[in-house]
Amino acid sequence: MKRTICFVLILSILLIHQPKQAFAGGSAWAVIDAETGRLLDGSNENLQLPIASLTKIWTALTFIESGSVEEEITISPEAASAEGSSIYLEQGSTISSEALLYGLMLRSGNDAAFALAESAGGSAEGFIDHMNEKAKLYGLEQTTFRNPSGLHHEEHLSTAYETALMLYYAMQNEEFKKIASAENFVYRKGDDVRGWRNKHRLIHSNPNVIAGKTGFTKAAGRTLATYFEKDGKKVIVVTLNNGNDWNTHEHLANKTFAEYKLVTVAKKGKYKILPGIIGEIDKPIRLLLRKDEIEQVSHVVYIPRDQHGKRKGTWTVSLNNEMLISAPIQIKK
Repeated sequence: MKRTICFVLILSILLIHQPKQAFAGGSAWAVIDAETGRLLDGSNENLQLPIASLTKIWTALTFIESGSVEEEITISPEAASAEGSSIYLEQGSTISSEALLYGLMLRSGNDAAFALAESAGGSAEGFIDHMNEKAKLYGLEQTTFRNPSGLHHEEHLSTAYETALMLYYAMQNEEFKKIASAENFVYRKGDDVRGWRNKHRLIHSNPNVIAGKTGFTKAAGRTLATYFEKDGKKVIVVTLNNGNDWNTHEHLANKTFAEYKLVTVAKKGKYKILPGIIGEIDKPIRLLLRKDEIEQVSHVVYIPRDQHGKRKGTWTVSLNNEMLISAPIQIKK
């Protein structure tokens, strides 16, 4: 009996002192402002974790921005045999890059990921280098890619916050936004007709959901990224290793919409910047702010030294000395 009690005590101490990461590989979530990228809320948001197929957000953006889009892509043996989720591409067949991008984002095709990577990068390895270079360029310092699909690799990691930023940057690209927002896509080429329905359940059921991406591996658990918009408020929610992700995303989005107001911090129109100098902004500047943050907003206008007539300056808005958004302003004497 004494041995049993001692064993239970030792086991309890070990469990108490285990780091959070040890439980189910760790879990995390983040909510960001989809207009500025500002972190609004989160838990373990900077913890590096596997992100599974949320990787494909960056794969799609890297391909679209590569400038090497081809009308038709021939499927290699390596792409056709990619393990995991698939859109069932056959070796030697040809298919449009547009269709591959839809297959990548809507059905999470790993074969589509490798076909796109080989086309734009010359090889999958070359494309992965581009993905990592782009990540660093965008300031994603905690993100490392080792493949274009999200298949498990010990070094293939990101954070909930940086994954949310991936979707934030990607949604600024109109081609990506069109693809990631699609509920369905039909591809036709001769007798080859394929229809794909977006795996992201909330895109079909929640009118406030604009776009998103699903993911799953045994190592990563369920991963999910969702872009919400309601009454002009736009937020991105990311969860990593969350078994109740659909409900969690709706709860976090609704909570954020309730807590934050869309505040016009600068109205459209003319402003007296300095004696004899007028500045004009052509559209209002709005931010998601809590009530207690409104008084902490500050403004700075940068005026170029050009002395010739009309000039373009920059109006920046900061919160607690952190620059959140900037807008062009026309300077007139």
